[in-house]
Amino acid sequence: MVNLKERSSLKELLDGDDIPFAAIKQNMKELNTINTFLGGHSITLAGVKGILKQLPKNKVITICEIGCGGGDNLRAIDSWCIKNMIPVQFIGIDIKKECIDFAKSQCAYLNAKWIQNDYATVSFGTTNPDIIFSSLFCHHFSNADLVKMLNWMKLNCSKGFFINDLQRHPLAYYSIRWITQLFSSSYLVKNDAPLSVARSFVRNEWHALFETTGIKNYTIQWKWAFRYLIIYSYE
Repeated sequence: MVNLKERSSLKELLDGDDIPFAAIKQNMKELNTINTFLGGHSITLAGVKGILKQLPKNKVITICEIGCGGGDNLRAIDSWCIKNMIPVQFIGIDIKKECIDFAKSQCAYLNAKWIQNDYATVSFGTTNPDIIFSSLFCHHFSNADLVKMLNWMKLNCSKGFFINDLQRHPLAYYSIRWITQLFSSSYLVKNDAPLSVARSFVRNEWHALFETTGIKNYTIQWKWAFRYLIIYSYE
């Protein structure tokens, strides 16, 4: 039995260097499938909706994702915005060139700017994105680095930010471990999916992180399947 009382400090394989592009590509495809069928995209859309209600209609909305991977979240948001006649433009940031290259190939139709860099070094100049978000990204970081990330998101968004990430829970851990062992063809997914759960947070840990930052005006909602949606917005 794995100990889930505390966050795991083991590094995910995806955080390593020199991973073959074919392995990264398969990993991103399977993560998109997981996000689709386990409600990840619907949680991301709930985060967008939660902040959009503050914005005037017909304004072009700029949405930035840090750790954008292959861009599947941005594609899902774009589809929803088209259906709801919301003008939108995107910024996708990822430190891995392979991810940005794959995102460009999959999302050529998006009104998007792609940045291959460490998100923390990115400056938006005089116009910040309306919304910044991350999905399945925060658990890659130490608590200290995550505090810096939360402060960066607050500083660089003009209306708000949200986080869609995993809850550390035994049922979530063993379920995803079983599912990926049976159905995944990606060695990265098989190793990293359950480890992602072990590296993720429980509610009181999120409250402690936000208390450290001094950020107020945030909400934490539990979502199926074993995820948290955290929304911060300016009043």
